[in-house]
Amino acid sequence: MSASGKSRRGRAAGGPVLAGAALAVWFCLAAGTPAVALSEIQGATPAPAEPGQGIPPEATQPAEPDAPAPDTEQAQPDEADEPPPEVSYDLSTLPEPVRRMHDRLLEAAKSGEVEALRPFLSTGSSATQLTLGTMEGDPIAFLKQQAGDEGGQEILAILEEVLSAGYVHMDAGEPEELYVWPYFFAYPIDRLDARQRVELFKIVTAGDYEDMKNFGGYIFYRVGIDPEGSWVFFVAGD
Repeated sequence: MSASGKSRRGRAAGGPVLAGAALAVWFCLAAGTPAVALSEIQGATPAPAEPGQGIPPEATQPAEPDAPAPDTEQAQPDEADEPPPEVSYDLSTLPEPVRRMHDRLLEAAKSGEVEALRPFLSTGSSATQLTLGTMEGDPIAFLKQQAGDEGGQEILAILEEVLSAGYVHMDAGEPEELYVWPYFFAYPIDRLDARQRVELFKIVTAGDYEDMKNFGGYIFYRVGIDPEGSWVFFVAGD
């Protein structure tokens, strides 16, 4: 089992923890009104009223229809109505730096040697992110630790499968612009069709898929490359 806590085919799935919400109940007390003696009600004989006496003038006028209340609420867009992101499989449409980094990472993954990834890892303040937590020590050693085998070939197999899937172009024109594999990361997990689920099951198990639906999104490994061709992340988790 890899240190990421997520599974692939043949390994137990790690499901996300769903937090529960507490329900608060409030009680309010109505204020009492002065009591009236029953004898006061029974002994009082009201004088006959003159026609129209005691009726406010406005009560004899035809009632004006109530004006409709102004509609102050604006209709909010339903996320379910929003179209899913565009998925692409055509690597030729990628910017040249992005396509070059993708191809080099894929080649390194197929080599069987985790060390082959070292030349493509960014360092310093823009270091390639390999975990959502804190990482100390050598990044290649860390990647080997995430695999279920001693040589780290499992993590390379995951990387190859991820990079072989379709991708999405996220935040185009923004400082956070990225190309991300697999597209499931940005795609509504509960809206995948049968063909897309086949693609997903090349990377995760059916049990993982159910856990992800409960969580609300894809939380297994994904790769991000920026428009300049820098390898931004290879992480799993939520």
